[in-house]
Amino acid sequence: MAYRPSKKMRKTLLGGGAVIVLAGLNAPAALSFAEDQYHAYKIAQPKYKAEYGSWERVDIPKEYRTNAIHAALLHTGKVLIVAGSGNDEKNFDAGTFDTVLWDPAENVFQKIPTPEDFFCGGHAQLPDGRLLIAGGTARYEVLDDKVKRAGGGMRVKNENPDKPLKLKKGTVFRSPSGVEYVAKFDVTVPKAKREFEVTYFKSGQMKPWKTKVTAAEQRVFVEAVDDGVEAVAAEAAQYEIVGLKGKEADNSYGLAEKITMDKQDFQGIRAAYEFDPTAEKYIKVDPMQEARWYPTLVGLEDGRVLSVSGLDDVGAILPGDNEIYDPKTKKWAKGPFHYFPTYPALFLTKGGKLFYPGANAGYGPADKGRDPGIWDIKKNTFTKVPGLTDTDELETAASLLLPPVQDQKVMVLGGGGVGESKKSTARTAVIDLKQASPAFTAGPDLPQGTRYLNSVIMPDDTVFTSGGSEDYRGRGNSNILKAQSYDPKTNTFKEAAEPTVGRNYHSEALLLPDGRVATFGSDPLYGDKDNTKLGKFEQRMEVYTPPALHRGKDRRPVIGDGPEAVERGKTVTYKSAEADRIATARLMRPSAVTHTTDVEQRSIELGLKKGKGEVSVRVPDDPTLVPPGWYMLFVTDTDGIPSVAKWVKAG
Repeated sequence: MAYRPSKKMRKTLLGGGAVIVLAGLNAPAALSFAEDQYHAYKIAQPKYKAEYGSWERVDIPKEYRTNAIHAALLHTGKVLIVAGSGNDEKNFDAGTFDTVLWDPAENVFQKIPTPEDFFCGGHAQLPDGRLLIAGGTARYEVLDDKVKRAGGGMRVKNENPDKPLKLKKGTVFRSPSGVEYVAKFDVTVPKAKREFEVTYFKSGQMKPWKTKVTAAEQRVFVEAVDDGVEAVAAEAAQYEIVGLKGKEADNSYGLAEKITMDKQDFQGIRAAYEFDPTAEKYIKVDPMQEARWYPTLVGLEDGRVLSVSGLDDVGAILPGDNEIYDPKTKKWAKGPFHYFPTYPALFLTKGGKLFYPGANAGYGPADKGRDPGIWDIKKNTFTKVPGLTDTDELETAASLLLPPVQDQKVMVLGGGGVGESKKSTARTAVIDLKQASPAFTAGPDLPQGTRYLNSVIMPDDTVFTSGGSEDYRGRGNSNILKAQSYDPKTNTFKEAAEPTVGRNYHSEALLLPDGRVATFGSDPLYGDKDNTKLGKFEQRMEVYTPPALHRGKDRRPVIGDGPEAVERGKTVTYKSAEADRIATARLMRPSAVTHTTDVEQRSIELGLKKGKGEVSVRVPDDPTLVPPGWYMLFVTDTDGIPSVAKWVKAG
């Protein structure tokens, strides 16, 4: 029987000038076609855009399409999109590492030479506007059923106090039983530590010198020369380094606890670079003390950067060895010891303590390091906080410091079970860190259980959230094509225009200087509902324009001439013809985001005084609220319409 739309349906579909051709189509196809066409018509209407906002695809020339794993906004207004090997082992094996620099104002792209595989490294904004990037990939994982050769971590010892030991990739280690293993990377072991002990006879005469030598050590991943279980070593043993002779052979050896056929995890690198936005190139700095894959880098109030967690150079999660980068010396030093799962969300709070909401991107046991709490990095104490529900579903949760930062509230949104769990939660929760005994309280639920939700602070003190998936890496076509805006003042969500591109694992979103939100990436495990076809990395970009920019695109307030440098505790003045209708002023720190983790973004309320044709803003005198660096200065008028940002340097 032919499909005939009802009078009501025909009126709906044909109303407002939308013309839908239904003749000759069967019922399901006609209905689907009609609904799609009407939806496209509806969301294109000015009234709809003024209420819900709109989405627009970015036109990317083919040669600049990349697997966006990391995205960071630079003070030049350009966006650094880092793929590294892009979760593609073929690229890794070929040494093909990718970075693209995008200018959203002109929609111009350029390739940036990429010296290391920064895939799954960490990043943080530095006080001078450079972006610190540290860690990445040394080796891709090998799953249990793919492991053909036994492998594991080898601790290489050097007892020579006069000379470091340098071993090349391919160096052979031989067990007491004659089984041989090959080093998969170059390794340099420092000189042994020599100490002199001086003692005296009762008469006061000095006894002969005693020398104590402590062996230096470095790790390297080794793999058996031959396939098969015969190379499995279940017991700890000492290994000869083949090819060394004489004194060097006497002073050098390997130690391994065990070498197995178990799954071999991703392995990290020590490499660290600063990206210079002006020169538009990577600049090498001293490497980290530990190799890290999936680390979090968080800026501190003095401009230094704390590097936390990650998988090390043999694929083991670091037990708590954290370190601090000093941008003045370009060197790393030991940091406070504390264990976290990989990519932990850590937020700098008033007073200099770091708050951990429990949100993370995975890797680590389900029962360790998952509790939210306040980390005093000076005393190295960790105080747990109560009140959060669904604590077994914090992996791949979104989290952020709610605007403005002076309120000291942190929000957690969604999340899922550990690893490849199918569990996801719609839970949101907020904690007020100003309270004497902070505890989470429930927020409004998301429309459904959501992992990988992208959350962006907006100039009007709302939070825009979009995308995500209900299942692990979008399994079963579970991408969520929804968006909403959260208002901290009312603790409510408001529906926003729906994105057209799904975003799950390896996706990002960030605020642009013109007040729009750019979204990148997505790495679905499968490409179909039945999970039979491998997924394809999403290289399309989509930009969201919020409702206020549609309502007031021709009457945005403008920040005119004024100082580029703003000092904490001081007031600065800017020209503005719209001064009389400006309601708020905010400093907004540019994002550096990956794996649902963006610890950089924060919005700082500024004191506001209006004069004739000018506005004066006062910056808080607190480096824990305003860490040194470049910020976007936004002003918003009484109708909620924001200016285009003016870049200023605070410190």
